[in-house]
Amino acid sequence: MIYSIENEKFSAQVNSMGAELHSFRSKKTGTEFIWFGKEEIWYGQAPILFPVVGQVRNDTITVDGKSYNMQKHGFARKSEFELVSAEKSKVVFSLKSSPETLKKYPYEFELIVSYELNDSGLKASHTVKNLNDGDMYFSFGAHPGFNCEVGDTVEFEKNETLCTERISSDNLIIPEKFPLLNNEKTFTITKEIFEPDALILSDVQSEYVTINSPSQGRIIKVTFGKTPFLGIWAKPGAPYVCIEPWFGVNDGREDYGEFFNKRGIQHLSQGEEFNFCWSAEPFENI
Repeated sequence: MIYSIENEKFSAQVNSMGAELHSFRSKKTGTEFIWFGKEEIWYGQAPILFPVVGQVRNDTITVDGKSYNMQKHGFARKSEFELVSAEKSKVVFSLKSSPETLKKYPYEFELIVSYELNDSGLKASHTVKNLNDGDMYFSFGAHPGFNCEVGDTVEFEKNETLCTERISSDNLIIPEKFPLLNNEKTFTITKEIFEPDALILSDVQSEYVTINSPSQGRIIKVTFGKTPFLGIWAKPGAPYVCIEPWFGVNDGREDYGEFFNKRGIQHLSQGEEFNFCWSAEPFENI
């Protein structure tokens, strides 16, 4: 089900399936900032990645010696969330562990997702609660897609020297790294840049990027804070780009054994919570 929120400046819509952002629009100009999702290009819009990010080796995780089938990017994005509350400018959803999720991921959890509009734009907040008697391991990622064009630019907050990791045809990370920025802030969105798939960045110093669209007369600032990984991706030549703060990453080909050994894994002790938010602040008619 689609839920709508609004304030004086903006409107947004959220799909309870996956608690996925469906629309974020300026009321003044009618500009839509979120990719509308087109089946033949990419059906997603802003999926939430939990309890893994990317592909796990052999589609399998191992917890306490037992194997569990785990699909790419986890199951949250294809799960129906429960509506917790709906106000004029804010909506909150929850996904809790169930007999069905425990067959795939043997931890009791609650994932709470909220979207709120303010004078600057949109804030998306996420909380993972450990409801187990012991430790819990997981990965988490946001994956919002923003409308843009080939030739637009992505500009980091700070000068960055970055190499990107890449994935192979089976979505596993390869050992080689490739240079992206050398004490620079900006790269241009081209069709070619995403032909090998996503840019997978680590050691990013910036806490936000801006997507600059001169032909559309707009900038949108996407703030994600400090994250261990940042994915940037689009289907080659498609009119959107995804800015993806990740607390976790695709597997490589190494056999790391138990799930808690997975690269980038997050840990919560009994009763602890993980909290993360990102925001989108548009500037139009620049």
